Amino acid sequence: MVAVIVRGEEVDHVFRWDLDKTYLHTNFDSVMDLLRTAVERPERKRTVAGAAALMREIRGLDRVRITIVSGSPEQLRTSLEAKLRLDGVRWDELVLKPNLRNILRLRFRAVREQVGYKLPTLLSARSRVQASAQETLFGDDAEADALVYSLYADVLAGRIGEDTLLAVLEKAGAYPDAISLVRRYAATLERTNPVRRIFIHLERKSDPNFFRRYGPRVVPITNYFQAALVLVADKTIPPSAGLRHAASLVIEHDFDIPDLVEAARAVVSRGHGSVEALQQIALAARTVKEPFPLVAHRREKLALGLEDCVRSVGPAVPPLAIDYLAAFADDRARWEEAKQRARREARK
Repeated sequence: MVAVIVRGEEVDHVFRWDLDKTYLHTNFDSVMDLLRTAVERPERKRTVAGAAALMREIRGLDRVRITIVSGSPEQLRTSLEAKLRLDGVRWDELVLKPNLRNILRLRFRAVREQVGYKLPTLLSARSRVQASAQETLFGDDAEADALVYSLYADVLAGRIGEDTLLAVLEKAGAYPDAISLVRRYAATLERTNPVRRIFIHLERKSDPNFFRRYGPRVVPITNYFQAALVLVADKTIPPSAGLRHAASLVIEHDFDIPDLVEAARAVVSRGHGSVEALQQIALAARTVKEPFPLVAHRREKLALGLEDCVRSVGPAVPPLAIDYLAAFADDRARWEEAKQRARREARK
């Protein structure tokens, strides 16, 4: 049974995850891809390296909740829940898309459309959490996660006008009932600024600079060690959790220490993370109690590499007002280009 967060439950931090291309390597670019995913056994589904380990670290924090809002169809619930359990992941809420109901109601556009599905779903979930709870969100670059999550954050903070909000929803192809839900939540939810960070996994290898238009809250990542480093900088997870996550990537996914160091260098050079976080994880690597899964000489190599990354820390990304209509148009063009590129590569 899915656990549901209720208003008033004492939760300090909510972590919201997408699944496809954020947690799982999936491909929905064609009807055949959808069918293949539907019949794939849980043990055959591939987890994005480091995603499960980071989710397990998050689960170890006090007073947190993990919610999953996915565009995968409801019919995959049993298979997806089995996969999460295989990965040792525990979650509190799993929302999947009611695609069969959409088809029966002749709402064919809703099968692929994401903004009109995810935004009201996120706002509904927020209505079941007390206003003081902070949030961290995880998505990917395959479709509209950076845009939807940023819209969600700005609706909660009262930073977006109703005219702009409605224009984006209409351009995205949202149905009238979804638009009405968004308007209702925007009018009734308490004004807060809870979204601390939005991580976008670059599954389609998008240019990280594309996401600067969304401001410092959005962090494009190529692997989850980069997310762990930023979460340490945000004081969301402790340095010891960042070190354990690094060890899991080396042991479970064959990352080399230079891979981790280069990942750290890349994310801090774009203005995310901090000198303090680099130094804290380096210190944790040197002072962790034995036994530890990562041997001492590899931990020392990681510590030295992270300390060297201090010289690469770039200027922080400046805050800005997001032009959502322009961002939506640019996102749509990027999605279509990525899909065309994937199809060309599949034909080779």
